[in-house]
Amino acid sequence: MRILVTGADGFVGKHLCRHLRDDGADVFEFRGPEIPGPMNIELTDGEAVARAVHEVRPEGVVHLAGFSSVAQSHADPARAFAVNVLGTVNILAALRKSAPAARTLVVSSGEVYGKIPEGQRATETSPLEPSNPYAASKAAAETAAIQFFRGYGLPVVVARPFNHLGAGQAAHFVVPSFARQLLAIRAGKSEPRLEVGNLEPVRDFSHVGDVVEAYRLLLLRGAAGEAYNVASGTGRTILSVLGELRTLVGVDVEPTVSPERFRPAEIPYLVGDAAKLRALGWQPKRTVTEALRDVIEEVTAL
Repeated sequence: MRILVTGADGFVGKHLCRHLRDDGADVFEFRGPEIPGPMNIELTDGEAVARAVHEVRPEGVVHLAGFSSVAQSHADPARAFAVNVLGTVNILAALRKSAPAARTLVVSSGEVYGKIPEGQRATETSPLEPSNPYAASKAAAETAAIQFFRGYGLPVVVARPFNHLGAGQAAHFVVPSFARQLLAIRAGKSEPRLEVGNLEPVRDFSHVGDVVEAYRLLLLRGAAGEAYNVASGTGRTILSVLGELRTLVGVDVEPTVSPERFRPAEIPYLVGDAAKLRALGWQPKRTVTEALRDVIEEVTAL
């Protein structure tokens, strides 16, 4: 199967491309525009996207590329909407023209649900109440994807992943940031000061390996026009994840809360229900502890 992966050079993209190739797929990678190249695409350039999709003519597409930082979306909401919404529309429009039968997975986010009642799990029928520019742009991209399904018959599926961890995540995300600080302290390269933001929010964490297996399954078997949560169903505070990371690294240092690391409009509790995905045969195989060990190993090797 000829599969096009956008955002192939990103955290999840690298894991996904490897997983798809291991399964025998012929994978074509769209990367970011920072380095010039025929497959290094600026998603907001509709003509460039159209040319690249026409050249590949994929049978399947996983659209991962986008503006991925909640924190940075507050600083640059226009860029978040341009990349996540216009970029998605450009991909879908190019597919409609050059590969209308290609099964397409548009990757959204569990953030689209916004705040949910504590102790409950968001399901695919829960209302979408995004509370930050990143989430709002993802919700808008979902709307565009479903319109292309309803209006033009494109076989589009939407994934709503919750938080996921593992090797390869950018340093500004919370767990890699913690790991870098702790390992620098352990090595004597920095003062025993661990700067953190709000540690109270509860989140639903999965291993990135389980997430990419979910994406492959949804690409092949997800129902067109439907959305699927990708989630563990278990909530943990950021504080508990930090505590486990400190134990794994072997550094006993108390965190120092830095107000500048707090996000506006923080969601206090966000946990997902993946029963719909599990009904397709998906089962998590890996633990958060394994993901934290992968992060530690990667940062140690730097």
